[in-house]
Amino acid sequence: MSLLTEEIKSKAEVYHGNGICQEKSKELLKEMGLPNGLLPLEDMEECGYVRETGFVWLRQKKKTEHKFEKIQKLVSYAPEVTAYVEPKRIKKLTGVKSKEFLLWMTICEIYVDDQPTGKINFQIPAGLSRSFPVAAFEVEEVREDGGGQEVKEV
Repeated sequence: MSLLTEEIKSKAEVYHGNGICQEKSKELLKEMGLPNGLLPLEDMEECGYVRETGFVWLRQKKKTEHKFEKIQKLVSYAPEVTAYVEPKRIKKLTGVKSKEFLLWMTICEIYVDDQPTGKINFQIPAGLSRSFPVAAFEVEEVREDGGGQEVKEV
């Protein structure tokens, strides 16, 4: 069952198409002080953000699995991912699971430590959490500097 209703959509900034959704999701993660590679969804069809409540959704054509190479973790993203975002935190997350040994564990909250420890925490509904380096979820972005030269940013 989707948390997304027409009422929520009517109050949201809504974008359609993979290119703009990739751009907007990375911008939002940066704005919230979270690593820009945290939600590596593919073939996104729609994304939206309700600024007043922090509710965000991302829709992709099909389920995606992504391996974060720096920490050797496999993560599954459902066709619809929803959450509430606030600075340095994603709460009430749906549609994201991480593989631990042979089990897929639902991730319900993600937060960056207040102190600059360089750690990001992932919590499951049972209250258990694991920490990893924030750098494991950062991706380089390539942009042009205005003069036709490519500049890489993290």
